[in-house]
Amino acid sequence: MAATSAFAKGGAGIDSVELREVAIPEPGPGEALVRLKAATLNFRDLLFVNGVLPGMTKQPEYVPLSCATGEVLAVGEGVARVKAGDRVNPLFHQGLAAGARNSPDMLGGSADGVARTHAVFPAESLCLVPDELGDLEAATLPCAALTAWSALFDARPLKAGERVLVQGAGGVSIAALQWAKAAGAEVIITSSSDAKLKRAKALGADVGVNYRTSPDWAKAVRAASGGRGVDIVVDTAGASELEASASLLNDGGVIAAIGMLGGDFSWNRQIDKPIVPISVGDREQHEAMLAFAARRGIRPVVDVVFDLTRLTDAMRCLESKQFFGKVGVNLR
Repeated sequence: MAATSAFAKGGAGIDSVELREVAIPEPGPGEALVRLKAATLNFRDLLFVNGVLPGMTKQPEYVPLSCATGEVLAVGEGVARVKAGDRVNPLFHQGLAAGARNSPDMLGGSADGVARTHAVFPAESLCLVPDELGDLEAATLPCAALTAWSALFDARPLKAGERVLVQGAGGVSIAALQWAKAAGAEVIITSSSDAKLKRAKALGADVGVNYRTSPDWAKAVRAASGGRGVDIVVDTAGASELEASASLLNDGGVIAAIGMLGGDFSWNRQIDKPIVPISVGDREQHEAMLAFAARRGIRPVVDVVFDLTRLTDAMRCLESKQFFGKVGVNLR
């Protein structure tokens, strides 16, 4: 019996991605063999395959994608954390040292990712998935949703009754909307699509502003919010919208800087408002997020699903931005 795996080359483009049959690996000491069932895409997958962030992928080729759910098939010697039959998420940061927040081994980039049917992972880099979450739902969590979690509850923990601004309707933003609402916060969302804003409001968003029809979207947010500001900006747009985002901050608020959909990151910009660079969280945060999702009945959003044989189509769908929440991949 063989496994199927996708392979990509950093900077070679979407059309370079190909599927191959490979041998099913054996778990060594401290490792677990996982039959991966479902995966989801992140914007970083496009950055790597298109060479926007050069030098960040394994050479000469790598297995793309960083977020998946699977079932443990077998474990190696000395493994007690998981057992055969457990449903798991592989951590985005693999091989975390005790007490470390991140590692150089990032799935779908510097380490082979999850666009494959079978993979071996360090058992300590797996998290048990609660029964309340389906495979595709849980596969939204390891990168985008955990980044949103870190933005809201790490550097400057969100409190009930506070206000959050999220930009766009991709994986990070929709996860942030769901986490924030479940935590008792008010949420403002911006998008270029009225249809996406309508869907966001159905998930609980309190205010939606179309930045295409309202180019001065910060003013429109103020007007729709009775003049009130926000306490956390979940910044996925980056430097292009930094000043507008900063103009909405209340005293004590922060810009949680994550992405660069507008062209460049906000991380190193100098303004008179606090900017906190956000990275994907660690295992403790991942486990806290999973428990929170199960306890609050949160159902992560997967908008469209492609089979692994159509991975390049899934990437083009991501590139088009014509989706809401997450783009999924069926690995069964």
